[in-house]
Amino acid sequence: MYLIIILIILLYVTYYVYKHLFPSPNINPDGKYVLITGCDTGFGHALAIELDKQGFNVLAGVYISNNIITLKNKLSSNANVFRLDITKEEDINAVYELVQKKTNKLHALVNNAGIGESGYIDWITLELIRKTMDVNFFGHVAMTKKFLPLLINKYDSRVINICSVAGFLTTPNLSAYSASKYALEAFSDCLRREMISWGLHVSIIEPGFMRTPIIEVNHISFEEFWSTLSKDVQTRWGEDFVKEQFNNQRNNVFIKYAEDPIKVVCALQHAVMNTKPYIRYRPGWQSSFIFFPLSMLPAWIVDLILIKFNKLTILPANVYKQLKD
Repeated sequence: MYLIIILIILLYVTYYVYKHLFPSPNINPDGKYVLITGCDTGFGHALAIELDKQGFNVLAGVYISNNIITLKNKLSSNANVFRLDITKEEDINAVYELVQKKTNKLHALVNNAGIGESGYIDWITLELIRKTMDVNFFGHVAMTKKFLPLLINKYDSRVINICSVAGFLTTPNLSAYSASKYALEAFSDCLRREMISWGLHVSIIEPGFMRTPIIEVNHISFEEFWSTLSKDVQTRWGEDFVKEQFNNQRNNVFIKYAEDPIKVVCALQHAVMNTKPYIRYRPGWQSSFIFFPLSMLPAWIVDLILIKFNKLTILPANVYKQLKD
């Protein structure tokens, strides 16, 4: 058993070294169209600018209309920027018509749009969970299904999905977000295996915490957050427990040492431009050296590590009451 594990590790290291010493060439960007969602800020915004510089025909969707001019001013005349809410069928149909007028062959679809919501399962509403799934999962599924005919009109096209370390390792406070990313991981794997005969590459990007707006802590006070919880939740969990978790989230070491988002942008560029894009990219030290190895451990060990990391020094109010009684 140990020999098999050692052999697997040696093969992985050998492959990792080989692909960095002998990288595959990039494709010619001339005449190739790339559709990117969620270009208001963060990864999508930076990727649109970089691909435009490389000579790709960038089709950039933004959620907030005011951001159209902001991004347009940073791109060449070859690029197109438009409003796109991936949860609305009419928006997706309008963008499809726009793209069809320009080309019948799409080189790449980058599903980047996303939201990050947090909170214990008992604290957050069902509406918030549905909203997270609508944006982070169903929106990407809708975009992929709509544009798949244009993608498979060209051999060697690609779908690139922005997932997360939360898509293979679940931590407290991230139930809705993590569920949406797990779903997107499964969808991506299935899409790749189904469309392999069409030459469609499907790449999954799994970053840790990066310095982008999606991880910015909401600057509401604890009192404001507490007031959003129902009376039943407040009674069950108690103010002391909720306050401790609220402060732990704000002081999360991985957010404190969030990485440079350029690492993700570089991974995205490789997935779009390289002749041999990878199936999975884990940009940054958090994803490669902490979260991924941690996900390989038995569940009970991961539970112990996360309990220690979350610093649970206070019991929920009703648990304390039950033990006392």
